[in-house]
Amino acid sequence: MSEPIIDELDRKIIQMIAQDARIPFLEVARACNVSGAAIHQRIQRMQKLGVIRGTQFIFDPRALGYQACAFVGISLSDPARYAKAEEILKNIPEVVECHYTTGEYDIMVKIYAFNNQELHKIIREKIQPIGLSKLETIISFDSFINRSLSINEMEEEDD
Repeated sequence: MSEPIIDELDRKIIQMIAQDARIPFLEVARACNVSGAAIHQRIQRMQKLGVIRGTQFIFDPRALGYQACAFVGISLSDPARYAKAEEILKNIPEVVECHYTTGEYDIMVKIYAFNNQELHKIIREKIQPIGLSKLETIISFDSFINRSLSINEMEEEDD
């Protein structure tokens, strides 16, 4: 049986910082009945393990003027173009997510734009030159779930 990457204390720490990334370590320490130094060390360890990949502010795209959100399914004309496609997509600021996928598309991309005309321009001028055999754009009217993975749902694996 392999040793789990995180234990129950780590789970509790993750739950607390997931709810409020700016919560003071001493408040987490009090809730967990350990020292502030222990919380600091555990968070550093989880960062080194890649369990915690950083902290960030989350902005509302609509509040910043981005009125169009779309998912773009991309099929590449040549599988050898994956690296080039990845590099191009990384350099398009309006692209906020990219996923390699199975099924009909090689890559699924999430894009924000100020409006549909700007979205069309991004697709036409920045994405189509990648070398596509197929592209499908799905406009998102709104989202009703936008969250991180819940640590409550994670269970320790037994090997």
